[in-house]
Amino acid sequence: MADEVADGFVRVRLDLSYDGKDFSGWAKQPSGRRTVQGEIEAALRTVTRSPTNFDLTVAGRTDAGVHARGQVAHVDLPREVWAEHEEKLLRRLAGRLPHDVRVWKAARAPEGFNARFSAIWRRYQYRVTDHPGGVDPLIRSHVLWHDWELDVEKMNTAAALLVGEHDFAAYCKKREGATTIRTLQELWWERGADGVVTGTVRADAFCHNMVRSLVGALLYVGDGHRDVEWPAKVLAARVRDSAVHVVKAHGLTLEEVAYPADELLAARAVEARNVRTLPGSAAGGGESGDGCC
Repeated sequence: MADEVADGFVRVRLDLSYDGKDFSGWAKQPSGRRTVQGEIEAALRTVTRSPTNFDLTVAGRTDAGVHARGQVAHVDLPREVWAEHEEKLLRRLAGRLPHDVRVWKAARAPEGFNARFSAIWRRYQYRVTDHPGGVDPLIRSHVLWHDWELDVEKMNTAAALLVGEHDFAAYCKKREGATTIRTLQELWWERGADGVVTGTVRADAFCHNMVRSLVGALLYVGDGHRDVEWPAKVLAARVRDSAVHVVKAHGLTLEEVAYPADELLAARAVEARNVRTLPGSAAGGGESGDGCC
């Protein structure tokens, strides 16, 4: 299994952040497009002077344009490579990586750690402004402009009806063999002193387009185009609804990934791979740890 580190290797946890504006998402692509994974793996290969690539496993595979402040990944390095580079790895990576991606911490991971499957939740935030003048130019790459005034109280009323374990098929881009059952632990909105409205979304995992679809539905409630019960009705239908707008990626940031106590890491990784079903539903394929936005 992926949680078993091969003999002679050390599993290293990397804590990192990036501005997603100029990336085609996290995952490497055969097209050769610029990705976060590709940049970090290339930098690792260079600073360790390795003839081979060291593959990264990430907590949440973000889409093109999505940012991350608290992303987590792991990489398995030969023991002798880690011993040689451990103390100076961060500084060397800082000198090799482009300025829109940073690794803030590199430490030997505890036994059983898997950046993707050991995670117990991921927390995203989506930022939007309804100011009639548009978005502050200094934050335009991280905040969506919504050209209608938003009622945050109505958005929170609608959001509360979506929290819990549900089949989020209506808000996800279906992937063959993957379940769309998720546990949405937190979903709420707050308007800051600067007028920016921030949505906080936390779940054990997310399926493809889930966060941006939920945001799109709640913006329709906030601007009065839909009533507060509409997002929950869409959810209950369990069918992808063309009326749900997937908002642009640049307003979304992965803020934090949480893990259990060290002694529970391996058990959590096994649990996350289990197929989940709702009472009275047929079993669906796929693991629960496939994070996306």
